[in-house]
Amino acid sequence: MSAITRRDPFLTLASWQEQVNRMFDSTFPGRTDNSTMTTWAPTVDIYETENELVLKADLPDMSEKDLDIRVENNMLTIRGERKFEQKVKQENYLRIERTYGSFSRSFSLPNTISTETIKAQYNNGVLTVEMPKRAESKPKQVKINVTNNHN
Repeated sequence: MSAITRRDPFLTLASWQEQVNRMFDSTFPGRTDNSTMTTWAPTVDIYETENELVLKADLPDMSEKDLDIRVENNMLTIRGERKFEQKVKQENYLRIERTYGSFSRSFSLPNTISTETIKAQYNNGVLTVEMPKRAESKPKQVKINVTNNHN
């Protein structure tokens, strides 16, 4: 049994952008690299059950008050900002790999979702958005009775 490998086309683009940034850093030594502190997109998983769609987003070191979740025209948008902690002076860091700054992720929702009943929970750095399906879109099972028409 082989493992499923998912490819992210944006990962290649991000890698290319990092290479270009390194090239500019080596060419212009006085340049500071703020790209890791200004732009990021949290990773998400989206799965479907019989009754709902569920989105889980990794948002560590954030507070729920820093999140803005909205649905408009069947588009779910999650916005927020992870701020760089100023408890330690930036020049004292040996490495900064985590990304900081504002983000916005939008997801098109199918018409089967009841947007009025969407719920969101934020716990242990994970945002979970539960999007119930409309009753008419849930699978229904109807038993068909068979009769004998022989006279």
